[in-house]
Amino acid sequence: MKVGVLALQGAVAEHIRLIEAAGGEGVVVKRTEQLDELDGLIIPGGESTTIGKLMRTYGFIEAIQNFSREGKAVFGTCAGMILVADHIAGQAEAHLGLMNMTVQRNAFGRQRESFETDLDVKGIQEPIRAVFIRAPLIDEVGDRVDVLSTYNGQIVAARQGQVLAASFHPELTDDSRMHAYFLDMIRQNR
Repeated sequence: MKVGVLALQGAVAEHIRLIEAAGGEGVVVKRTEQLDELDGLIIPGGESTTIGKLMRTYGFIEAIQNFSREGKAVFGTCAGMILVADHIAGQAEAHLGLMNMTVQRNAFGRQRESFETDLDVKGIQEPIRAVFIRAPLIDEVGDRVDVLSTYNGQIVAARQGQVLAASFHPELTDDSRMHAYFLDMIRQNR
């Protein structure tokens, strides 16, 4: 399975490493036409406003929306989670609008409030180590969204069909189980 990592900003190499550790083939994505070759796409962390502007500049908004409409899997981590949401608290418009949820940017505070914790994730046996850096959270979800994980009662991971979202950075650990979960989503859809 070929899984691309959108390479406009963020921890691209780290995601590629864990895709491959989970048994997939990782592809660095810099052009929209590369999406045609992929089974899934990861939108990494970074700064959501900047990534959103770059996606518009290079034609990725419509291309990723079409990719998702074809039933291909998309995984947004941290800023990527903001980008896949259909509502962003305090903003008039969303970016991709792929997942029926409202997200709040920088919900856990500034850089100095970044932290790590162990999280239970529905569908994954043992707790995973989660790294939160200026992390968003999910304020609310629509009825087609499955909540996968919470931290202190707040939603930090969810899935809607072939779209997966996490407010943390699974790529900043050596644990490839979130990436394996994403690969399983792709397999189930084939």
